[in-house]
Amino acid sequence: MDIEVVLTESDPKLGQRGQVIRVSAGYAHNYLIPHKKAALATASSLKNFEEEKVRHIKALADRKAQAQTLADKILSLSLTLEVLAGEAEKLFGAVTAQDIHEGLLSRGIAVDKKDIQLPEPIKKLGAYTVSVRLHPEVQVKLKLWVVKKKD
Repeated sequence: MDIEVVLTESDPKLGQRGQVIRVSAGYAHNYLIPHKKAALATASSLKNFEEEKVRHIKALADRKAQAQTLADKILSLSLTLEVLAGEAEKLFGAVTAQDIHEGLLSRGIAVDKKDIQLPEPIKKLGAYTVSVRLHPEVQVKLKLWVVKKKD
């Protein structure tokens, strides 16, 4: 005899979280429900999953809107980092994502340093364009100037 259950977590063989599936009663009662992978498909559990889905979609939209606002701020910004440099415009050390992160923080913009995408550390003076990924769907280019520190 098959029963209907609602998946409480995604499984590649069974389906996505919140999906209603039919499985054998033994599989449901002996494995899925005790391991909290599914719950019986009752009217209240279906309603709870729908409400959770709506909250989740709203939270995703809010995060994307916040990321877009931050992207607009970064786009209008030109960050200048002063570094020690020797002859031939070569830096003592390199400009890394951590340095850019600290420069943005000094301007009041909080970005995770893992989201600053540098293919390799910057080792020369000049103007650069650095990608910053704020959200899976929001990526912005930051204008970065690396200049010699005045003595």
